[in-house]
Amino acid sequence: MAMVAARRFVVRGRVQGVFFRASAARRADELGLRGFARNLPDGTVEVLGLGEAAALDALAGWLRQGPPLANVLEVAEYPEDPCGHPDLTDFRTG
Repeated sequence: MAMVAARRFVVRGRVQGVFFRASAARRADELGLRGFARNLPDGTVEVLGLGEAAALDALAGWLRQGPPLANVLEVAEYPEDPCGHPDLTDFRTG
């Protein structure tokens, strides 16, 4: 069994009001990840993913493109403690 990893991403650009969170959740579900995507007050989107490292790499690649209406300028990536989020059993938007 693969080890669970966790990463937090902050996506900057035209990423609010363009179905970014819903599209990210769909992609994360396809990859078998748990976590969340939420809008932040500064206009960015925060995404937390938990799962296999290869799936997180695939999500990171998708986040750099985003859905068709988005214009991603930057994706900052931060390691997270996968044990710090025991309440996340699926991928959700907030």
